[in-house]
Amino acid sequence: MKHITEARQFRREWLEKDFFPLVRDMEKIVREGGSDILEGKRMISFFYEPSTRTRCSFETAMTLLSGKVVFSTENARQFSSVSKGETLEDTIKILNGYHPNVIVLRSDEEGMAQRAAEVSRVPIINAGDGGGEHPTQALLDIYTIQKELGKIDGISIAMVGDLSRGRTVHSLSYLLSKFSGIKIYFVSPVSLEIRDEVKDYLKRQNIFLSEETDLRKVAPLVDVIYQTRVQKERGSSVAGTEGFYIVNQEILNLMKKESIIMHPLPRVDEISPEVDRDPRAAYFRQAENGLYVRMALLQMLLS
Repeated sequence: MKHITEARQFRREWLEKDFFPLVRDMEKIVREGGSDILEGKRMISFFYEPSTRTRCSFETAMTLLSGKVVFSTENARQFSSVSKGETLEDTIKILNGYHPNVIVLRSDEEGMAQRAAEVSRVPIINAGDGGGEHPTQALLDIYTIQKELGKIDGISIAMVGDLSRGRTVHSLSYLLSKFSGIKIYFVSPVSLEIRDEVKDYLKRQNIFLSEETDLRKVAPLVDVIYQTRVQKERGSSVAGTEGFYIVNQEILNLMKKESIIMHPLPRVDEISPEVDRDPRAAYFRQAENGLYVRMALLQMLLS
């Protein structure tokens, strides 16, 4: 595993035998105040788009393991030579010349992470590429499911919202396909429905899937509601969403007592504030898990 570019590259055996135990070790390391595992290692954090959780968790992860973040930007499109027309490939070659040990790349176009990996001497970590994939988010999502529910096999999940451009939904769908007995309900308006390539892949893996337009219909059936926001920055728009889209008290009343609500965040208005008080609201715990997951990934790639 030299680069991390897509969720499909991970094997179930690796997740269960290697990755999940290491993530749990990272939780202990954080409680103990950190480690010197990556002392002397250097990371470049190069983001074409603004980010809170992904960039901060990667940079905090590197620091907690005694590595250094030698350069960081979350507006590379404006505050780098990209603004002068430099290609991604040339940018990556230049960054390689400054001898980092890893480059964490968030891009605003699908496929940029793979293009970067093809020219980079050091590991590229895809921190989200446009409306394509977000593999490290999928890893923290599936870790959260296992941690909260105690299992992954046999779960049912409703993926809700902007499923066309929601890269976290794409990556999590691919990762869930590694497990057995999974049922996925895709809940969205027709204009934002899940992409055909994702559905086709799941069908080839014999994963049950159903497309719906009303969350109220599936809320009583699922173990996980995975809510997402409308990707307005990528041109998505929808009106009159409340019936199928908003998680509120009505949805809480319909859900199983042992189910959970997840969200990759940031949220806008698709989860009502009163939901935060419900113990089934797992999205802030989910975000915290991102730190441990990214610490584990950095150790695996660099130590």
